[in-house]
Formats: sequence, C-alpha cells, structure tokens
Amino acid sequence: MALTRNAVETSKFNKNAKPPYELRMQDFQMAMQDVYDFFYDVNSHLTAKGLQRLDDMLRPAIMSGLLSDMLTASLAKHSRVLTENGYFNGHPDLIVQGVYADNSVKAGEEGVEIKTTRKAGGAVDTHGAREQWMCVFVYKIDTDSEPAINRSPMTFTEVYLGKVTIDDFRKNPRGELGTRTATLHKDGIKKLRDSWIYRL
Repeated sequence: MALTRNAVETSKFNKNAKPPYELRMQDFQMAMQDVYDFFYDVNSHLTAKGLQRLDDMLRPAIMSGLLSDMLTASLAKHSRVLTENGYFNGHPDLIVQGVYADNSVKAGEEGVEIKTTRKAGGAVDTHGAREQWMCVFVYKIDTDSEPAINRSPMTFTEVYLGKVTIDDFRKNPRGELGTRTATLHKDGIKKLRDSWIYRL
C-alpha cells in the first residue's frame, strides 16, 4: 500500500478567530501543509528503501522538537509580520520583524511562542511562567496499525493560540535532578482552548 499524503482540512479552521500580528488562517494552513509534504517526501524515500518511516524512528521528544522548529520556520516564511528569533533558544520563537536588533532577542515580549504536543487539549510544559502569546499544535502519530506501511500519516488535530499571563501557570514540582517547568493551570488552559485556531 502506498503512503498517503496528508492534507489540512480547511473547513476545520475557526472562522471567528482573531490571531495577533496579522496572522492569517492561510499562514497556519500552509505551515501545516509544509510539514505534511516534508513527511510524505521523506517517508516515501525511506520506505522505498525498506526503512522505517521517520514517524516510527524518532523518539517523542525529538519528534516534538522537530515539529516545533519546522512550524516556526514555516510560519515565519508565510507570515506578514513575524520572523524567526535569531537568538539560539531565545524567547519567543517568532518575533515581530524589526523590533529587536538583528531580529534576535534572548527574552522578548513581542511575538509568539510555538509548542507541539501529543496531549489532546494542548496542555504543554514550558521552561517558566511568563506573559506571552502561546501557540500550541497538537498532533497524533499512528504507531499501532500493522503492517507499518498501512499507518496513517502524522496529523495535526488541534491548534490553539492565546495570550496567557504568569498567573495562568502552575509550577511543577521537580526532583533533585529535574528541570524546572511550568504548565497552564485549569483556568489557564481553558483560556488557551477558548482561543482555538483549528480542530478536527
């Protein structure tokens, strides 16, 4: 069975959404489609050689990081106002072009932070609570269907984009070797979910 090229369902966008920084529904559509096309091209090449799909090779944390980077780059390409933050591991991932010197800032206020997760509803850990525009892409991967060649392609199921504040987070307890993280609490995640962009 041949691999399936995934496609964004344009009818699933929120017609009432009002994203910041001149972002358009088409920007999200094209960014997600760019990712779908990449995975189709790569997986077609891999499976033609008898190798595993990229989806099956990557550990969840690596997959999430890859998707975040790809979506950030693609949204920057299609956006009218935003560009990639040139500062390594700077915040946010997308910044308003021309606001910061060399479009690079360690911790800026004007822009959008991009997150990806497999958790339905968009709850995702961050490295710290802060006021920000947060965009969360929820995705699913078929790792169960057999034979593997029949597995469904990676699919984005939800996209949220909301303005959250420090008070919307709860700090997560950590062990002696753990990394400090923060997650939106019940009311914070509701605020984010109310600002949905795309839902299958």
